[in-house]
Amino acid sequence: MTKQTVRLPAEWEPQDAIQLTWPHKDTDWLPLLGEVIPIYERLVQLLVSKGHVIIGAPAAEVDTIKQRLTKLAVPPDKLHIYPVESDDTWARDHGPISVKTSTGLSLLNYQFNGWGNKYASTQDNQVTSTLYHQGAYPGATIQHRELILEGGAIESDGKGTLLTTAQCLLNTNRNPALNQTEIENQLRQDLGVEKINWIHHGAMEGDDTDSHIDTLARFCPDDVIAYQACDDETDSHYRELQLMAEELGNITSSTGKHYQLVPLPWPSPKYDEDGHRLPATYANFLIFNGLVIVPTYRDVQDKEALAQIAAAFPGYQIEGLDCLPIIHQHGSLHCITMQLPQGTLADVNARG
Repeated sequence: MTKQTVRLPAEWEPQDAIQLTWPHKDTDWLPLLGEVIPIYERLVQLLVSKGHVIIGAPAAEVDTIKQRLTKLAVPPDKLHIYPVESDDTWARDHGPISVKTSTGLSLLNYQFNGWGNKYASTQDNQVTSTLYHQGAYPGATIQHRELILEGGAIESDGKGTLLTTAQCLLNTNRNPALNQTEIENQLRQDLGVEKINWIHHGAMEGDDTDSHIDTLARFCPDDVIAYQACDDETDSHYRELQLMAEELGNITSSTGKHYQLVPLPWPSPKYDEDGHRLPATYANFLIFNGLVIVPTYRDVQDKEALAQIAAAFPGYQIEGLDCLPIIHQHGSLHCITMQLPQGTLADVNARG
């Protein structure tokens, strides 16, 4: 019997859809809904130019969301809205992690515990199963896992190399019964990765994910890593991000090749109404079928961030999206989305 092969694709590979969980009044977004929902709507407008969008939303709001998006000229055939209850909206972390196998696409449904039991997560932990049973992923099968793992905690180059942070994956608030070797073995088996690069520096103030890699450093095509740099020696992040840059310069791919590094500019500090620092990072960009959407923060560095990411993605369409209101809940653009590879919506695509 031939052993099944498994591969975690890179984000720049062909995708069918982006998955979102819509902000609603029973989440921490309540005071910010008037600012946040228009950002989600603009995001959907950008995404449907390149593929489909799957949205999970409270049942009572499904029709309203459809009507609003229709008025914004979103093609109804590109939009798939399902009634789903949720505690919050961070689809990157409660959404499925999709792998390609020799027998087809498989959605890995890992456990989500609110980033180490910091927040309620019972409903979020059921989102993927609920969507699957409603037929949201007709081209894929689902496999349930006991491991606690968020999508924002891992980056794949699509060629067997994984990038992650020790502060998150080895944190005792995730999988306390497992050591590093056991976690690595699980990731190798589930994701088909050959090499795991652990980053030990780069913690950002206001980040309650325990240093998700997608806030710090991202794989880009052709053995490139774009990372959040800091050139302000007076900033509290300076030393940690300098040390992270050194780590990134030393790691190699599964074939032993060093990566070309593209530093992203450091935005000026952003604070909430209570004076707490917010994790404004340009590394939290989203890639979707030749489009890269970059979070912006009404900052003087926004333009340079777009230019640097364009350099890391030659030939791609680069768009900025104002995410200043989003980071008030301590995440950004990549955190609110989850990509679904080509084939996930097989029967939808077959119908045209």
